[in-house]
Amino acid sequence: MNPLVIDPIIKLALAEDIGTGDVTTNATVMPETMASAELVAKEDFLLSGVAVAQRTFSLLDSAIAFEPLVFDGQSVKRGNVIAWIKGPAIYLLQAERVALNFLQRMSGVATLTAKFVKEVQGTNAVIVDTRKTTPALRVLEKYSVRIGGGGNHRMALNDGVLIKENHIAAAGGITAAIKRAQQHAPHTLKVEIEVQNQDEVVEALNAGADILLLDNMSLEELRAAVELIGQRALTEASGGVSLETVRAIAETGVDMISVGALTHSYQAVDISMLFS
Repeated sequence: MNPLVIDPIIKLALAEDIGTGDVTTNATVMPETMASAELVAKEDFLLSGVAVAQRTFSLLDSAIAFEPLVFDGQSVKRGNVIAWIKGPAIYLLQAERVALNFLQRMSGVATLTAKFVKEVQGTNAVIVDTRKTTPALRVLEKYSVRIGGGGNHRMALNDGVLIKENHIAAAGGITAAIKRAQQHAPHTLKVEIEVQNQDEVVEALNAGADILLLDNMSLEELRAAVELIGQRALTEASGGVSLETVRAIAETGVDMISVGALTHSYQAVDISMLFS
């Protein structure tokens, strides 16, 4: 990952955790003490965030040796060693929690995404994320979605037009909102709009929307909407998506299924750093 992107995030996390100094390490460990450690998986998961963990250690001391044995996108089994680390003990200890926080959470996102992707195999549906991300960690979480085999929806408000119910209300209706977006948005951006029933589908199509977000529709409503839309626009299903429901949603024929849970309801995996 690009250091220009991840370094500010890591530095902020290190500053938050170390504060004015690590009083425990400073009181118990001599500055000249060298140490070796292993990052060990405590459960099975899909790995994401190795470069972020490595960068966390190197930002404290560029001389720390970090040798990854497993890489992003690879499956890890309980007991596997993910990386070997060697350097001044004080810096290994100070970086430990921050590095693990990133690695555990990023791997959690990738692992959950991979489960959703597996559920829709054999259909045409693509699993995509949302902007329901941890503040300031979006780039890491969306990267991990890609590692898990999913796709990214908008990264931020500036890279896609997505007209939702409050935009529609403020603009004066579906047609008015779409026409204004077409007039004012850059020509390189597609116009997507949220619709909740068949009448709104028809209106959005007639107004020239490129993508229809089919919000909280039943399976029957989704199938009917997909048939009505045909090839006139792309379709995205959203709302009520879980591992238990995603297969049936995919089988309605939608092009994309957006899943907020990928980045707001994942479970961090269990990884430990152990001195050897």
